[in-house]
Amino acid sequence: MPEILQVLLGGFWENLYIFCLTLLLALPCGLIITLGSMCKFKPVKWLTRTFVWIIRGSPLMLQLFVVLYAPGLLLGIPMRNRMLAALIAFVINYAAYFSEIYRGGIESIPVGQHEACAVLGMTRSQAFFKVVLLQVVKRITPSMGNEVITLVKDTALARVIGVAEIIMVAERYTKQGLIWPLFSTGLFFLLFNGLLTILLARIEGKMDYFRC
Repeated sequence: MPEILQVLLGGFWENLYIFCLTLLLALPCGLIITLGSMCKFKPVKWLTRTFVWIIRGSPLMLQLFVVLYAPGLLLGIPMRNRMLAALIAFVINYAAYFSEIYRGGIESIPVGQHEACAVLGMTRSQAFFKVVLLQVVKRITPSMGNEVITLVKDTALARVIGVAEIIMVAERYTKQGLIWPLFSTGLFFLLFNGLLTILLARIEGKMDYFRC
């Protein structure tokens, strides 16, 4: 049993690896996409919004397959690293979702606040970072928290392209006649999501001083 738990823990490390790198890369990429979707230059705006519409409207599982197989079939350059393929698909997918959360938060700030900043002689960047940003962060924190929790569970989808995450590892033992490793995967996810829930609640609590 200890050996099996160690193997399962190794599989869960793959989930954590995907989770951490996806967050690290998707958060800033989502902001870049947001800037494109709010750009006043219409070709950039509609190109960006079309991209987001395609990504949000198609299954993550399909995107995993496309990233893995499309380079080889279309360009003759096979994607040999399955973990890299999973990371690319996850980052693209979650950057698109994060961008919409960012955009909703930014657009929720009353226009009057932007006008007041202009009257005070503040530049757009000064107004954004000194006045708007804190309010946006406050407003999008619950939605971002939900996406973070969803990301933890979605990492299990990496198994469809051969990444040996925890559920794939547990399934191997199930085929050998052991059922408990499969159920124990739920415990791994529950404990990690529980820790994230506590952390996110504390972050929201820290922002109570700023009411928008």
